[in-house]
Amino acid sequence: MSGNESLDALAAAFGILPSFHDLSGEIRPTAPETKRALLRANGLAVDNDAMAAEALDQLRAERAARRHPEEIIVERGAAAPLPLAPGADWHLALEGRPGIAAEGRAAEGAMLPALPAGIHSLTASLGGRTEEIAVIAAPPACPSVAGATGRARIWGATAALYGLWSSRNRGLGDFEDLAAAAEAFGAHGADFLGINPVHNIGWSDTGTISPYSPSHRGFLNTAHVAADRIPGLPEAPAAGGAGVDAGSDAGDPARETIRYSEILPAQRARLEAGWHAFEAGAGASTRAAFEAGRAAGGAALSQFALYEALSETHGPDWRSWPAPLRDPASAATAAAAAGLAGRLRFHEWLQWLAAAQLSGAQARARRSGMALGLYLDLAVGSRRWAAETWCEQDAIAAGVAIGAPPDHLSPDGQNWQLAGYAPRKLAERRYAPLRRILSAAMRHAGVLRIDHVLGMNRSYWIPDDGSPGGYIGQPLAALLAVVAIEAERSGTVVIGEDLGLVPQGFRETLTARGLYGYSVLQYERDDSGTLRPAAALRPKSLVCFGTHDTPTLKGFWDGRDIDWWQRLGWIDEGGAEETRRRRAGDRQALLGLAGPAEAGAAPSFADARRSVHRALAVSPAEIVSVQIDDLCAQREAQNLPGTTDAHPNWQQRCGLPVERFAEGLGLDEIRRVMQEAGRGPEAKPPGAAHG
Repeated sequence: MSGNESLDALAAAFGILPSFHDLSGEIRPTAPETKRALLRANGLAVDNDAMAAEALDQLRAERAARRHPEEIIVERGAAAPLPLAPGADWHLALEGRPGIAAEGRAAEGAMLPALPAGIHSLTASLGGRTEEIAVIAAPPACPSVAGATGRARIWGATAALYGLWSSRNRGLGDFEDLAAAAEAFGAHGADFLGINPVHNIGWSDTGTISPYSPSHRGFLNTAHVAADRIPGLPEAPAAGGAGVDAGSDAGDPARETIRYSEILPAQRARLEAGWHAFEAGAGASTRAAFEAGRAAGGAALSQFALYEALSETHGPDWRSWPAPLRDPASAATAAAAAGLAGRLRFHEWLQWLAAAQLSGAQARARRSGMALGLYLDLAVGSRRWAAETWCEQDAIAAGVAIGAPPDHLSPDGQNWQLAGYAPRKLAERRYAPLRRILSAAMRHAGVLRIDHVLGMNRSYWIPDDGSPGGYIGQPLAALLAVVAIEAERSGTVVIGEDLGLVPQGFRETLTARGLYGYSVLQYERDDSGTLRPAAALRPKSLVCFGTHDTPTLKGFWDGRDIDWWQRLGWIDEGGAEETRRRRAGDRQALLGLAGPAEAGAAPSFADARRSVHRALAVSPAEIVSVQIDDLCAQREAQNLPGTTDAHPNWQQRCGLPVERFAEGLGLDEIRRVMQEAGRGPEAKPPGAAHG
C-alpha cells in the first residue's frame, strides 16, 4: 500500500471526510496535509508516509485482536442483546453505583437486563483477554414540548441578556434583569424567555465580549451577577450608569452601546467587595448553602477555580504559564493551589452566587406562568487556551480550531478560534467532559439550544499549520444519546440549531431523538428563492424571524445588512443594487406570510412586523419565538458573522428598560395573536384559531 493510500485509510478510520460540497455545490477534496493535521489533532503523529503505514498496521492489529465493541447504545429500561462472544465471562457495573450489578457467562441469545439511564461498564473476559465495553443506556427521546408543558404549541421570546437594563442597573444586563423580563413575558402567556450563552468568560480576560467565545462552558459568566442582590447581605445601591456610551443621547441607555472597558472592572470591584462582606458578615445558613454548593461542584469546580486563580497571576492564555503549571495534575500545580486557597474559595463563591441567581431567575420565570422558563444557549466550544481546554486537555483536539467553510453567513468562511473535542479522546473518557457541560447548562433551563448542532455530526477543523480546513465525523449516535440522558434527568426540551450545509438525513435523525430543529423565516425559501409561507415550516422546530447572527426584522426591512456588506467590501455597488432589488420582493412577501396581504396604503415596518408575528403564530411549528429586538424595532444586528471590530458586535442595548416591557413592547397584542393561533395557557381551541 502506498503512503497516500495508508494516509487515506487511516484518515477514514478516524472519521476524516475525504471531501465535502461547498455552498455552491462544488466538491472540495481534503488535502493530504489537512488529513495529517487532523490526525495529529486526534493524538496520532503521522508526519510522513512511513509513520502513516506503521500507524495503520497497528490500528488494524488492535481491531483484529479485539473480540467485542468498544461501546454500544441501548434504550434505557429495555432489555438488549448481550454483545459478547459465547463463553465470555462478564460482569456489569452501573454508573454511580458501587459493586457488580449483574454477571454471568455469555451464550447465544443472551440479553442485557433493563438498565437505568447512564453510561455503564460491561467487562468481558475470554481466552485470557479482558475487554471493557461502554454501555450507553439512553431514553428513546429528549423531553417533548407536549410532555413538558401539557400543550402542543407554545411561544416565547429571546433577548440579548447583556443588553437588558433597568432603573437599578444601567451596566451589563444581569440575572435580576433577566428575572424581571421573564416575569413580564410570563404574565402575558409566554412559556419561555431565551438568552445568549451565559458561560464563563474568564475573570482575568479583559478583551473578550462575545458570549459565543467562552472560557469554560461548564461555569457561569459572573459579569451577569446582580451585585446588589448578594444572598445574606443587605441590598446595595443600584449599579448606576457607568459603562454606557451616551453619544448625543446622554441619559438614554436605549440609544447607547455597551462600554465593556468600564463596566467589567467596576463589576469585578463590586464582586470583590461583596466577597469581603460575605466573609465578614454572612449568616450561618448562607455560609452553609455556600459550602454545600462547593461540595456539589466537586473536583470540576475546584479545578476551574484553580485555573481562575492562576490566571490572575499568569494571564488567561495558559500556554504562557510556567511549564509545570500547564499541567493540572503536576506537583507544581498542586503546590500553587495550596498557596491560593483563599482565591480558590473566592472563585468558587462567585460560581455559587451566579448559579443561585440564575436558579432564582428560573424559579421566578416559572412562577410567572411560564411552563418552561429560561431557554439557555450552549456555545459550540470554548475559547482556545482558556479554562475548559486547561481542565480537559486529555479530550481536546490539539492544533486545530473549529470554524466553518464559506457560506451565506460569511462568504470568506469563518475561524471561530474555538476548541473542539477529539472524538476518540472523548469516547475514551466516556463523554464525561461533555456530560458535565450539558448537565450544568440544563440545570437552570427549561429549554436548551445547542448552537451549530451540525458539529455533533461533523466538525470543520482549521489546522494551525496553515493547511486548508477539513471535516471530521463525530459519533452522532453516541452524542445524541448523551444529550438525551442529560435532558431527561433535567426535564429540558432541546433545540438543535441546524442551519448551514445540512447532510441528508441529519434533521430526521435529530427528530427521531426528540431534538427540535431551528427554522429562521428569512432563510426559509423555496427553489426560486421566494420566502416560504408559514404553513410550509417544519412542525418539529422552533421558528423565529432571525437570530443574533442575522438582521433584525427592522434591519431586514431597511436593508441594513446590505449596507454593512457593501461598507465592508463583501459586495460591490452593483451587487448591492441587485440585493436591494431582491429585498424589495422579500419585503412584499413578508406581508403575505400568514395569508393574502391587505390592499391599501404603502406598507410600513409595523405592517410587516404584524404579518411576521402572525405567520410565526399560525405556523405548524411547535415552538415560536419572537425577538425583543424586533418588538423594540432595533435596527442593528447583535452580531455580524465574519467581523470582530468592524461592526459593533455584542454591544447593542435593548430599546426599553425591563420595567417598561409589559406596556412598552405591545405584549397584549402579541398575547392575543398567539392565543388566536392556539398558543399559550389561555389559547383558543384549534377550531377557533382563525375566528
